[in-house]
Amino acid sequence: MNPRVKFVNPTNNYQLMLEFTNGEWGVYDCKHLLNDGAYQAWRDIDYFRQVTVADGTLKWPQQQTINPDTLYLDSHKQ
Repeated sequence: MNPRVKFVNPTNNYQLMLEFTNGEWGVYDCKHLLNDGAYQAWRDIDYFRQVTVADGTLKWPQQQTINPDTLYLDSHKQ
């Protein structure tokens, strides 16, 4: 099992700065999701920045999520 998300800091350019449970940090770019129906609400940057960590992954008020394995495997490690 891959590490899960411990901390998130959303940026103003649709990226997520992530800390994982193994201590690694990564950046996940969400721009490619902005035209996907479920994620179009993210175009409002204030809404995008409402992300929280829940059960090792990310969650937004309208229940959008990203698979925690995707977040770990596709993030650019710092």
